[in-house]
Amino acid sequence: MTSALSFIWPFIVVIGILILVHEFGHFFVARWTGVGVERFGPILVRWRGKETEYCLSAIPMGGYVKMMGEESPLEGGTAPVVNPDKAFAAKPLWARFLIVFAGPAMNFVLAAVIVSVVFATIGRTVWPPVAGRVADGGPAAAAGLRTGDRILSVDGRPVSYWEDVDRAVAGSEGRPLQLDVEREGARQPMTVTPRRTTVQDPILKESREEPGDVVLSVADQRVFSPDEMVQAIRSRPRQKLALIVERDGKRLSLTVTPNAEKERGPSGDEVEVGRIQAGIGGKAMGTAPYNPVAAVWHGAVWTSNMSATIVKGLWRIVLGSIDRSNIGGPIQIASMAGQQAREGFGQLALFTAFISVNLAVLNLLPVPILDGGHLLFFVIEAVLGRPLSLKKREVAQQLGLALLLLLMVFAIYNDLVRLDAFRIFR
Repeated sequence: MTSALSFIWPFIVVIGILILVHEFGHFFVARWTGVGVERFGPILVRWRGKETEYCLSAIPMGGYVKMMGEESPLEGGTAPVVNPDKAFAAKPLWARFLIVFAGPAMNFVLAAVIVSVVFATIGRTVWPPVAGRVADGGPAAAAGLRTGDRILSVDGRPVSYWEDVDRAVAGSEGRPLQLDVEREGARQPMTVTPRRTTVQDPILKESREEPGDVVLSVADQRVFSPDEMVQAIRSRPRQKLALIVERDGKRLSLTVTPNAEKERGPSGDEVEVGRIQAGIGGKAMGTAPYNPVAAVWHGAVWTSNMSATIVKGLWRIVLGSIDRSNIGGPIQIASMAGQQAREGFGQLALFTAFISVNLAVLNLLPVPILDGGHLLFFVIEAVLGRPLSLKKREVAQQLGLALLLLLMVFAIYNDLVRLDAFRIFR
């Protein structure tokens, strides 16, 4: 019972906050544009303001905003007669568009705010500026850099963390960089010329089999970075691999056999890769906060990058280049929320930001019944000069509802497969 509660309460808190913020976006812009709001929130406790009925639920999983004069195609018919000055349907197109868009927009804003606060207080994870594997024939090897060298400065600018080195290399555009390096207590200068390379960004599944383990070697090959570990595993589907890991200061020998999974390669051909269903991190030296201004900037950048990643991932799922088993439902979200809560408030906050961006992107999909579907109707109205008929919107929203229900069933099926819930039928 205690174990179940450890997953349930983070899930309720995360989803409750996201829904409340989303619906508040609709509510705030509706009031700002002069639309009357009849009800705000699911019903448990209710109290009435001047014109709005405010509601609260013990489990805030169905928050909504009921606006005056809002037609409901799923229910059929038209809305009751109300004051035309406060009716949603009587407002100009731009106002209706803003009201609908405000829900997903608030989820984007919430994500950026959460990440900014975490970056300004707890900080971001940082790694020491120490060289790992130095590839033979690469620019670093040609410059004389060795494994274990600590980089003190780049072009005269001191570096504190590996991200400083990454930023300098990324911004060099291939020009030579002057490094000041410490090796065995002695400092020495060297010049390295970065070379552009293309790396694959594999998508790992979300479950974590051995949290906290630091992988030192795979198949008797030392690994210095997450990319090296991933490639070693991906290239050996169905092969038993010997892993050396560090756990709680001790070295352990483990054996793992990667699953063989199909995915589309860069050329579009289907290839078989190995996966072990383990989350990946890195051996960090700790955390370091940004100053408030930098935290806000990086929070906005994080939200933008995460949005682009989710859109790209959804598109690749549609194309089939990412396995559709990656689609998760409420069970997976609850499981991940529980895991993040055990890792601390900061991790749970970042997970909330991640789900908030997902909710915003999904709501903006042009599917009838979602916010994106309403926005699509508004675009059509702008092109035609008149709204689509209620009958057409009704049919479209019924189809959209059926599609969402099918997607939900598929997501829950994937969740149950991950839990091996169908083993009783084998």
